[in-house]
Amino acid sequence: MTIWRPRQAIRVIAIGLHWRDRRLLAAEVTDDTGRVKGVRPLGGGVEFGESWRDTLMREFAEELEITVKITGDPLVMENIYSHEGQQGHEVVFAAPVVFPDRAFEAQDVIHFQEDGGTDCTARWWDPEQLERDGIALYPVGLAARLRSFPKP
Repeated sequence: MTIWRPRQAIRVIAIGLHWRDRRLLAAEVTDDTGRVKGVRPLGGGVEFGESWRDTLMREFAEELEITVKITGDPLVMENIYSHEGQQGHEVVFAAPVVFPDRAFEAQDVIHFQEDGGTDCTARWWDPEQLERDGIALYPVGLAARLRSFPKP
């Protein structure tokens, strides 16, 4: 298991909002013991000189080996959070994406690796059920923003 801590700098990230039957694709976020403490839509850090759009395309190509289509403007949020007692700070571009036809349609769970080799598990989650079950949707504030965001 990899122990992860937030960078001690502002990080710009782009995440893709992919929906299936009103459920959002998100990867598990674990604490140091391996317990799932929340979920976060797939994506990653914007590299120097890269647009948020290019980041989304690159991240899905690297992690899931697919080409996504960005279908709308992003929600832009600031996320100041704490993970395992360490503060993190992000500016988040969260944009709707669609997968190529039939990509992962027969799968309820997707296993993949991040570029550092960290094993990840993603599945489609109902944001309202997450809230009822006390499972966090990261970044903080995304669940509230999604309530007014159109879902396919």
